[in-house]
Amino acid sequence: MITETRTQVRQMTSIPVLEMHGIGKRFGAVQALADIDFTVYAGEVVALVGDNGAGKSTLIKCISGINPIDSGEIRFEGRPVTFRGPKDPAQLGIQTVYQDLALCDNLDVVANLFLGREEVNRYLPKIAEPLDETSMEKRAIEVLRSLSVSIPSVRTKIASLSGGQRQSVAIARAVMWNSKLVMLDEPTAALGVAQTHQVLELIKRLREQGLAVVVISHNLADVFEVADRITILRLGRLVGAFDAKVTSREQIVAAITGAEFSADSA
Repeated sequence: MITETRTQVRQMTSIPVLEMHGIGKRFGAVQALADIDFTVYAGEVVALVGDNGAGKSTLIKCISGINPIDSGEIRFEGRPVTFRGPKDPAQLGIQTVYQDLALCDNLDVVANLFLGREEVNRYLPKIAEPLDETSMEKRAIEVLRSLSVSIPSVRTKIASLSGGQRQSVAIARAVMWNSKLVMLDEPTAALGVAQTHQVLELIKRLREQGLAVVVISHNLADVFEVADRITILRLGRLVGAFDAKVTSREQIVAAITGAEFSADSA
């Protein structure tokens, strides 16, 4: 179970960005989540792991406002909150990058970063307001540069980018609107070695910039590369939160599979 380090001691003196207590979620006769506690602090990467059906996606959808919780409490920056839909967490600064990325291949990087939030020139009547391409391009360059994202040009079509570059653009879009918590669903899935390294380095930069980051991943090598804490779910219940610096991969695998319990009962 989690061991206190200087990092955890510092966290105990601050308020978590996200704090969940006793979360329950049921779909008909299926209890998808039961009595889940989950916290994330600013400047921390928390990995959420577990086998298929463990409840990871359900928990993320509760945080992102897609699934309303049936029981428990959610607090954001110390204040109790209720999510009635995806707009509520988004307004607080919670963004989710799903595995499909939701990028438009036929549009360039700038258009994807500002999709649905386009800036316009106000000099002409509203019915003829042109897009402020110069302002959007400048902002796009600034955001990508602050995250050390390397792409040929912000005018490059998404379809021409590598998998790692696409993932980086999707993450940049999530953090450029005053985000405080970013959740990444399998961010390195189907990426090559170089592209995976690029994305993991970006996750570290998000932590350095003080964001709270939640990473869902089946790849334990990636988890140990970036995570400060590892939260494990099994069959909709919380197994525990482990300090990644003092926990072995074997211990995490045992917790995921329940091997430690079967060994105790043998």
